[in-house]
Amino acid sequence: MAPIGKNILLLDRSSDLSQPDPLYAFAMDELLCRSAGNGGPAVCHLWRQPRAFILGSRDNRLPYADKAKQWLQANGWLVMVRNSGGAAVPLDGGVVNLSLILPKNESSEAGYNGDFETMYRLIARALQHTNKAVKKGEVQGAYCPGDFDLSIGGYKFCGIAQRRQVHAAIIQAFVVAEGSGRERAEFVRSFYNIASDNDNSLGHPIVTGESTASLEELTELGPQAAASFVQAVKDVIRQTQTTEGLREASARLRMPSSEDLQGMISQLRARYN
Repeated sequence: MAPIGKNILLLDRSSDLSQPDPLYAFAMDELLCRSAGNGGPAVCHLWRQPRAFILGSRDNRLPYADKAKQWLQANGWLVMVRNSGGAAVPLDGGVVNLSLILPKNESSEAGYNGDFETMYRLIARALQHTNKAVKKGEVQGAYCPGDFDLSIGGYKFCGIAQRRQVHAAIIQAFVVAEGSGRERAEFVRSFYNIASDNDNSLGHPIVTGESTASLEELTELGPQAAASFVQAVKDVIRQTQTTEGLREASARLRMPSSEDLQGMISQLRARYN
């Protein structure tokens, strides 16, 4: 399997569920991507979000989207519109989010699809030890559908989206690690039913419950599948690191300040919500 890149730095925030604002992680990605485009290093950002419903821009334009968002909020979900591609995704503690932030010179020569391939290779390698074949290709009936849906045994467990800046790119994946994939898919279907007023002709995903499963359900990773998957990703990344390369990449890393993050959160909220 082709390499995924060398000396990618790890930013593991997956054990910290104290940040309620879902825009925090997206702001972190955006600022790290800007830094990568200005000479900063490649970064693999791992994070989880307690309870948030992430909309794509097309979801937000459905005729009854406001009614559906009010329904989500009444049920305790924070709602945001993301700046990368893709459609609606529910995030909770059982979903691991994985962002690859790549400077242009380390982004794939094949561009857009090549960077999707890089994320696919990373996740497939992280799951090699499960002896389950990870397939790529759209899964009918899944939420946030796309050509780079990742599946095991026909069930989607991961979706990938991307945002490209002039000199760097962010490739973002959500991995359904723990809990019920069916329940999440049916929840997303309920959102679309409200947002479309049950009109299936509007071009939104037609989600079915049997499309999706978690790694806990698909593999033998068990109820701690999220932590096991995070560790496996870190192990794959560390295999690409060298002492000298890691030192050089770390010297170029400039973590965003709290003020920078709050400023970017405000920008994203104003621009996309």
